[in-house]
Amino acid sequence: MMGSRNSDVVFVRWPAQADLRNRYQLEGIPRLLVIEGGAVPPISNDPIEDWARQPISRVDLDARVNALQNRFDSRRAPRIDSAGTLSFGSHSITISTTQAHLMALLVERFGEVVYRNELTNYLATQVTTLTRNSLDLHIMRLRRRLQSIDLSIRTAWGRGYILEAMRS
Repeated sequence: MMGSRNSDVVFVRWPAQADLRNRYQLEGIPRLLVIEGGAVPPISNDPIEDWARQPISRVDLDARVNALQNRFDSRRAPRIDSAGTLSFGSHSITISTTQAHLMALLVERFGEVVYRNELTNYLATQVTTLTRNSLDLHIMRLRRRLQSIDLSIRTAWGRGYILEAMRS
């Protein structure tokens, strides 16, 4: 897979690699078709497919790859099951019951702010002695665990936390 760092976008020569395009389309992989010579680009209504004709400037290429990646990222979301397995893309991790419940709130509003008081209120129902730093400790531990599945928890200062896909 090529493109910007940590990109899921693949480049496919069109029409020479039409079979590869079809395979990636079935697998739901975002594609940038590189149109060869005077070939006619295919008509597609797939939001994770785009095309460019050679030669293309690096700036334009990066813009198309980033747009595809953003559309792809907006279509995929993490999932958490009742056993505490958190999955994102093809990766998964297991987390503690308390962390799984905290993550459920973050997953439910993936990409949006989950207010600190919501998370703290939930945590108060789960632990016997809630300290001022209890939530911070759980968030710190989750941040470490999430790196392996390309997720991150970003602090929304003065409000709460945002679960999002990791970007480099």
